[in-house]
Amino acid sequence: MTSLFAPPTPGRTPDPSLAHRRANATLTLQQPDGTPLADTDVTVEQTRHTFLFANIAEDFLATAQTSTAGDVPQNRVELLDGESPQDWADRVEALWHDVYNAGTLQFYWGSFEPERGAPRTEPMRRLAQRYRDRGTVLKGHPLVWHTVCAPWLLDEPVDEIERLQRERIRRDVAEFAGLVDMWDVINEVVIMPVFDKEDNGITRLARERGRIEMIRMGFEESRATNPTATLLLNDFDMSTAYECLIEGVLEAGITIDRLGLQSHMHQGYWGEEKTLDVLDRFSRYGIPIHFTETTLLSGDPMPAHIKDLNDYAPATWPSTEEGEQRQADELVRHHRTLLSHPSVEAATYWGLTDAGMWLGAPGGLVRADGTPKPAYDAFRDLVKGSGGTARRRTGPMAMAACGSRGSWATTGFRPVARRRRCRWTSPGPP
Repeated sequence: MTSLFAPPTPGRTPDPSLAHRRANATLTLQQPDGTPLADTDVTVEQTRHTFLFANIAEDFLATAQTSTAGDVPQNRVELLDGESPQDWADRVEALWHDVYNAGTLQFYWGSFEPERGAPRTEPMRRLAQRYRDRGTVLKGHPLVWHTVCAPWLLDEPVDEIERLQRERIRRDVAEFAGLVDMWDVINEVVIMPVFDKEDNGITRLARERGRIEMIRMGFEESRATNPTATLLLNDFDMSTAYECLIEGVLEAGITIDRLGLQSHMHQGYWGEEKTLDVLDRFSRYGIPIHFTETTLLSGDPMPAHIKDLNDYAPATWPSTEEGEQRQADELVRHHRTLLSHPSVEAATYWGLTDAGMWLGAPGGLVRADGTPKPAYDAFRDLVKGSGGTARRRTGPMAMAACGSRGSWATTGFRPVARRRRCRWTSPGPP
């Protein structure tokens, strides 16, 4: 039998120059009458590209209305003087859409359907439509998970839990087809059968059926319901246990469209060497990779002795000036490392603002008051500065280089489906 652990191929070799991410374009700008627009300042902005820069697709108004109080001070929204929750939400939403072209909608069963038979489908549909209207690519997360699980499953026997889980997958994948055509089908399966933090129906089912059959169930039901959907297997465990699970899944004949790798770096930045090692190991299967959940802190890191990140609950966990500068540097380095590897198609940061951040950590790119940290500005420059937006004056040098009056040449991230969609503005004749 051919080994599933394939040796490295040229197509998976990292390239720090990011040449494989870029494409050249020459634009000829014309007046309404068709004559070249020469000797004029123009701004050209790339509006779409193939790489998915993603974050959680939040309802920011709901965040502003519900997180003005709580046990964790840094999780609270801080309104500026005279500002309403709607004002805060509008500011933060504008920051979100300025840098992200993809979003993750949170379909945790326990919060999506806390009462059996009453899923919160319509509010989620409205939120999904709002993002889709802005051109955002959406992913649902997750369809099967043992945490934030529907509590009412505990009243049922294992066979009924399986029936309800299958029904849930079919219902939600069908309801959101066309809006959400990408799913984290099953989340954190490595630990699922042995999870012991709290009793839940999905761990009971996983103990009875086994990891691979849980994955088979999720992928078969999802694919049968929406054959065109992109389906991910997602995990935080970057050890050989996840590699062995993937190998077993492939040997069982289950097709995985994308591999999801989590990178919550609450205990410190992985660094380029570790990140590239992870990419090298998990790219061996020839399956495109999504970094699905990334966190980098702008405050003190979590102590290294903490084994389960959920066990760390400091009274306060502030962002610091030094930490914000470090976060900016690490965020750009991390994304450039991911971009350097041809196997990576998407990178999702896990939360935009410190308000509501997982574990109360200072991991947002935007402060709780809605003002950008240095990391946000650095990330925006990576996505839109050197990669997607440029300003240049058309004129004799452009004509000499391109051979056409009014021509303009630039380099940007590869466009979607080989189409170059740009918008340009001009202040008028000089």
